[in-house]
Amino acid sequence: MNKKEISEIRKLLNPVHQTISRIAGCYVSAQKEKIVSFARSFGLLEEEEIYKYLDLFRKGLSGTLGKNLINMEFPDEQETEGGREEFLYRLNLSRLEDEDLLEEFYDKVIEGYLTSESYLILLIANDYDVPKVGSDQIEQFDASEQVYSYLQALICPVDLAKPALSYDKEQQSFRSRIRDWVVGMPAAGFLFPAFNERMSDIHAVLYYSKNAEDLHFDLTERVLGCQLPLPAPLQKEAFTALVEETLGENCDFETVKAIHDTLRDKREEAKDDPEPVTLDQHDVRIILSEAGMKEDAIPAFEAAYEENVGQDSLLHASNLPGTRKFEVHTPDVTITVSPDRTDLIEEKMIDGRRCLVIPITDEVTVNGIRLH
Repeated sequence: MNKKEISEIRKLLNPVHQTISRIAGCYVSAQKEKIVSFARSFGLLEEEEIYKYLDLFRKGLSGTLGKNLINMEFPDEQETEGGREEFLYRLNLSRLEDEDLLEEFYDKVIEGYLTSESYLILLIANDYDVPKVGSDQIEQFDASEQVYSYLQALICPVDLAKPALSYDKEQQSFRSRIRDWVVGMPAAGFLFPAFNERMSDIHAVLYYSKNAEDLHFDLTERVLGCQLPLPAPLQKEAFTALVEETLGENCDFETVKAIHDTLRDKREEAKDDPEPVTLDQHDVRIILSEAGMKEDAIPAFEAAYEENVGQDSLLHASNLPGTRKFEVHTPDVTITVSPDRTDLIEEKMIDGRRCLVIPITDEVTVNGIRLH
């Protein structure tokens, strides 16, 4: 799913326009025991409850693609009888009316979600009449061609409210507030089937994790059966190691600057594209070759890519170094410039020493003090 498709589904989680048919949930203790389960019509909830639930499910579709919102495809073996995708397909068809399927889903989550806290598992079933989009890119709400029926699942931590003083109107005094168990914003969740090209795609799922550095690998393996990509911080580390191992002694300032400039150009060209910029092994090889990688370094590159990234794995350009700044660091000095102004720094030999040269303009401050 791209940004536009995610936004389209997220707009459905609006109190005025929502069409959610059913909600189900299970409260799980820190000891992995089911405390209570429920399933009911969403429309029968109190208005205030509806608002709170919609807030949670909107949060489960927020974030950055490639970081904490991740598109994943099911392996073939998961689409056969007994596979994770096949189970989710049956759960979706049930529209959360089958208690046995719901209990089986809760068991899978409890088995795969590793935490020392209590949490609430939530599920909604929704049906969306997908409006046709005309040649002018305007949605024609009276010309729906298909219905997108989907599930969205969340795992929300449940914690005691913080201790505080509250005003007792009857006693006209401040007293210690009763500490209730409060449902927090989701830590993880998913949307199935995916809404790819504005159509139902049962072969894919959109996964959400609040923490881009902790994607809950056990959860995705046990519940979804999908292999997660490297977390965003590890993609940056993997790319750095890949470049250093491939270029070796040829990893100089101008080469790294050229790699940075190419990545910046790719991100800039696609800034209005709803699809995230991803790079496979071939794409990265071209970037390094254009920056000066020699032909005889290709075997080292292929080995380093497989070791650090994974032969068939993709890298998101937004996760790679230099997204927000171009930084040169030594043990004693750090130089930071705008990512599109790498031309301001040059490497030169001065009096037999390698130096980084930065032109000085009339607008220079030191510790906030303007120089003359």
